[in-house]
Amino acid sequence: MIDIRPVGYVVGWLIGLLGVMMVCPIVVDFQDGDANYRAFAVSLVLTVTTGAALTMACAEGWRTDLSLRQGFLLTTGAWVAFIMASTLPLMLGAPGLDLGRALFETTSALTTTGGTVMPGLEHLPRGVLVWRMLLTWVGGVGIVLMALILLPVLNIGGMQMLRNSDFNTLGKVLPRAREIVVSCGLVYVVLTLVCALGYVWSGMSGFDGVMHAMGTVATGGMGNYDSSFAAFSPAAQYVCTVFMLLGAMSFVRFVQFARGDRRALWGDSQIRAFLAIYAAFCLALVLARVLRAEPVSERMLREVLFNMASVITTTGYASTDYTLWGSMAETLFFCAMMICGCSGSTSGGPKVFRYQLLLANVAVELKRLHRPNIIATPRFQGQVITEDVTRSVMAYFMAFFLTLGLGAVALVLLGLDPVTAISGAATSLSNVGPGLGPVIGPTGNFSSLPDPAIWVLTLLMLVGRLELLAVYVLFSTAFWRA
Repeated sequence: MIDIRPVGYVVGWLIGLLGVMMVCPIVVDFQDGDANYRAFAVSLVLTVTTGAALTMACAEGWRTDLSLRQGFLLTTGAWVAFIMASTLPLMLGAPGLDLGRALFETTSALTTTGGTVMPGLEHLPRGVLVWRMLLTWVGGVGIVLMALILLPVLNIGGMQMLRNSDFNTLGKVLPRAREIVVSCGLVYVVLTLVCALGYVWSGMSGFDGVMHAMGTVATGGMGNYDSSFAAFSPAAQYVCTVFMLLGAMSFVRFVQFARGDRRALWGDSQIRAFLAIYAAFCLALVLARVLRAEPVSERMLREVLFNMASVITTTGYASTDYTLWGSMAETLFFCAMMICGCSGSTSGGPKVFRYQLLLANVAVELKRLHRPNIIATPRFQGQVITEDVTRSVMAYFMAFFLTLGLGAVALVLLGLDPVTAISGAATSLSNVGPGLGPVIGPTGNFSSLPDPAIWVLTLLMLVGRLELLAVYVLFSTAFWRA
């Protein structure tokens, strides 16, 4: 049997820290004179007590050298526990959600998806808005650290290719974790602060600037208004576009750049490919709108740059209803959902590097077709792509598209129209946020969907954020054998 005490010890600490985070919305609602602070206060007591009890119960079994199976349990267990504990304030106070919709909301925030089942955001207590943004911001940095520390060790979907001399995990789950946390955490905080200053400069209030900076750098897309970014100035939209793209780039490259390696960012083939793909999609969108007899203008270019950045980085903000740009534009946005940003970033979805690994193997196989005796080895950023990495990437893509198909079929069977079902499954699995169509598109939300569909989408968000295989391995009987 797997010794779950080390996992329980860490999860207990995380739940306790989550309770401490509730101090922020308590202070905000108390200052506003809103009685909703009581719901957060009760939730704080319950959460801290539960976390402390779990930590003390598992303290004797704690050790730093976690096994591979314990690493898988920690990866999924920590996120599930965090999500469940985060629902308490939304159920006990405003907006008074039931369990299913509260889980959807907190899962959407922590996985940086950005979809919501709460209409009328402008009328909610500010403490609720702060809580959603805190969860999004913590979820963003959490996925960065998971991608740099845990996933390369667990060999999830080719992530083992991302080890490097500065952040080598050396086959153990949590070595040098403090250095990684501090370095990437500092980058994350600095980007958030600079983004907040940019928003205030562009005309946002201080509260909106800080809240949306947290959602932007986390590529989470949570906002304070039902209209998302449509109500903000063009300058704010340009600031958002820049920081969404930065949030979708590998944070380890920012750390290396700050340490003096001036080629760390542009020297990364993944970042170059990501920006090239983004530029190609933007040009295609401009062409799609020109073919619809729309004149090229500053507003049109801004809408294209903003909304494509929002989708391809899996942020999910919207400045306009881009589903009105025609079927070609909708197809481009759907394709962008399937690519997403860089590994080691806050972005969700398959990530650019996996497509690069896949194409490198395809290129070698094409060479071998007409030159069978050639000795060719696929490479990624100078590293040889081994067979286990190739198998891992192929397994990821198979799991991704199979899950997407099953999720879409399930949503259709639950009564959703095909566009809503397919785009809903895709946007949830890739952690994008808005889907396509009038229901869950950029001007809609998920509040009108039936409860069973909400549960399906919640599950898709979670498995997508955890790179699918880290969750699916827990359902293997061989995993639980001694």
